[in-house]
Amino acid sequence: MGTALVTGATSGIGWEFARTLASRGHDVCLVARDESRLEQRAEELRRLRVDAECISADLCERAGLARVEERLSDRLRPVEILVNNAGFGVPHRFVGGSIEDEQRMLDVLVTAVMRLSHAVLPVMVDRGTGAILNVSSVAGWITGGTYSAAKAWVTVFSESLSIELAGTGVHVTAVCPGFTHTEFHQRAGMEMDAVPEWMWLDAQDVVDTALRDVRKGRPVSVAGPQYKALSLAAQYMPRPLVRALGSRRAGGQARASH
Repeated sequence: MGTALVTGATSGIGWEFARTLASRGHDVCLVARDESRLEQRAEELRRLRVDAECISADLCERAGLARVEERLSDRLRPVEILVNNAGFGVPHRFVGGSIEDEQRMLDVLVTAVMRLSHAVLPVMVDRGTGAILNVSSVAGWITGGTYSAAKAWVTVFSESLSIELAGTGVHVTAVCPGFTHTEFHQRAGMEMDAVPEWMWLDAQDVVDTALRDVRKGRPVSVAGPQYKALSLAAQYMPRPLVRALGSRRAGGQARASH
């Protein structure tokens, strides 16, 4: 089994990817900001008798991003699977909000995904094997602010790469979960009590579905029957209706945050 590199690997969907891939025999490279937690997670995975290395890096910063790019472009230690999972949320509207927070979100959700994919793909293509899983969101199909816009970029980028790489042995899949039980919303300061239980996914189900879909060469992976139906509806309903629903959602978020 080859090495899997996972960003945002110490919690949530990223940790489930790392743990699941290690349990299947992959060596892992964990990327996150918290060095002590990285080492703790690496020790857990080493008990599965795989190698686990750590890269402490803030993907908002070019120096941290460069360290991960260097690891991905290492042809002597090739990475077989790249999981671009690192997340970032901004719990306020664009107008009147922090532009620095918005920029950091784009750095993590868009720039890092682009640069890390660019770093690893020449190695994968030359070897004729490899996979990239870009964790996007069903939010990319709705008008949910700059987060939705960033996730729309991730999904289209992944779909475009899947076409460009056809026949190379390398597969790219956009993983598009809905609301998933992780630490993400709490750490971003988002109030989620209004979300009904039927809309929540388990992180392990998201990961299992994604790994099946990338093996099948599917460009988009959506876990859960509720989100498969919602995603289909969002992609084909008239855009004025999508915008109307998005405006109601944004208004509700603004009222909840004050």
